[in-house]
Amino acid sequence: MTRSADERDAAYVEYVAARQAHLRRIAYAICGDWHRADDVLQTALTKLYLAWPRLRDHTSPDAYVRRIIVRADIDDRRRVWRHRERAGLDGHDRAASAGLAVEERSALFEALQALPTMQRKTVVLRYWLGLSVQETAHELGISEGTVKSHASRGLAGLQRVLAGAWDAGS
Repeated sequence: MTRSADERDAAYVEYVAARQAHLRRIAYAICGDWHRADDVLQTALTKLYLAWPRLRDHTSPDAYVRRIIVRADIDDRRRVWRHRERAGLDGHDRAASAGLAVEERSALFEALQALPTMQRKTVVLRYWLGLSVQETAHELGISEGTVKSHASRGLAGLQRVLAGAWDAGS
């Protein structure tokens, strides 16, 4: 390996070490299953490594990995043979930093997993990751109007599910 290849590999390893936990949480929020999230993240990091020499200077690695995660999840869901399993939370989310109690975080993520796939992905990208409408549309490969529609319906769906859970709990 040449010196520049060694430096490139070291930069990649440094990036992955710094961002892997965050990217795994994104993959989980998109997939709704920790095992699938790990698989999708592994695919994303492999593709990132292959693209690293040209990507590092021109594009945000986080944006590139997010796009791969979203697309890999879509591809995975298209496979009929795939058995889906809903996993629980381990508390690593933005809701934790917002001061929500464990029960509230759990209810929020359970409600999020009850949303249709594209609504969930839109809500995660827009409100959990804080992407703009334009960035979310680009990540998902849909129009900005569709992002707004999915976000609106997703938030309304979360509100209904959470209101029902609150009524059942009181």
